[in-house]
Amino acid sequence: MADQENPVFQIQRIYLKDLSLEQPNSPAILLEQEQPSVDIQLGVEAAPVADGIYEVAVTATVQTKIKDKTVFLVEAKQAGIFEIRNLPEDQMGPVMGIACPQIVYPYLRGNVADAITRAGFPPVHLTEINFQAMYEQQQAQAAGEASPIITQ
Repeated sequence: MADQENPVFQIQRIYLKDLSLEQPNSPAILLEQEQPSVDIQLGVEAAPVADGIYEVAVTATVQTKIKDKTVFLVEAKQAGIFEIRNLPEDQMGPVMGIACPQIVYPYLRGNVADAITRAGFPPVHLTEINFQAMYEQQQAQAAGEASPIITQ
């Protein structure tokens, strides 16, 4: 009976769910001498899989361009399956929006850098992310676009 009341948080599995790499303008773009611009977009999504089992995924899109031509585009989704039980409802959001992404993200960083290196480019290392700040900003936006968000 006591086991049913104790909070449970366990990692079931961490896995690379999706990875794509495109070099649409190769080989001509590889002869360019200009430094490319780099654009990185990140996202977090969570979904229930079964009772008390959740999948949390962190996605990254890394696109480098020279002028208006893409040098390479990497899209990756790293996911984890987590068992989360007996947590108060008000703690579920922060656990799935902060704790789980913090566990998954280092794997995503490594896979993105590895894919870019294997494609023949210097690795792009994704910076550390403050998932708590990201989560709080998303919550503030969801509460109403009118509330000002101050970021530094």
